[in-house]
Amino acid sequence: AAGAGTAAAAAGTAAALAAGSYGCVVSAGIGGGFPGRAPVGSLVVASEMLDAALGAETPEGFRSAAELGFGSVSVPAPGGTVQALAAALAAAGLTVSTGTVLTVSTATGTAGTAAALAARHPEAAAEAMEGHGVAVAAQALGIAALELRAISNPVGPRDRAAWKINEALDALAAAAAILREVL
Repeated sequence: AAGAGTAAAAAGTAAALAAGSYGCVVSAGIGGGFPGRAPVGSLVVASEMLDAALGAETPEGFRSAAELGFGSVSVPAPGGTVQALAAALAAAGLTVSTGTVLTVSTATGTAGTAAALAARHPEAAAEAMEGHGVAVAAQALGIAALELRAISNPVGPRDRAAWKINEALDALAAAAAILREVL
């Protein structure tokens, strides 16, 4: 609802949170799944929302802002809620996994970039563009944050014709009713 990208997500979330009283914030949408971790059509409940793009290139390779001493690039999700939601989704017959959801500024489009991200973040299940921004806004106000992604495509080479956006949105809609029950 706030728009694409981490900055729009953070700003929109902060504005919405300032206008009300909330116990939990959920960033929900579609995203790319890492092969072997989150197949197309499945759901991912983030155990952690991590900004995979915030950092610097060095002669030794990419270094995160955290590695450079510029603060955290990760917001953990409340573990008990993550597990409860994943269990409820699985009990409803939905395919679900948990793991880190990477927030990226540019959707991965090559096998090389996908491999580099997977090597840097072996716990990553999915990538999207907003979760970390939403989580940072919530964290600043002391509110728990969750991220739920329905997988429309694999992380890697872009083959827009193979994306399953409608199927991912159907899975997300099915998960939304269960999410309300868990929260």
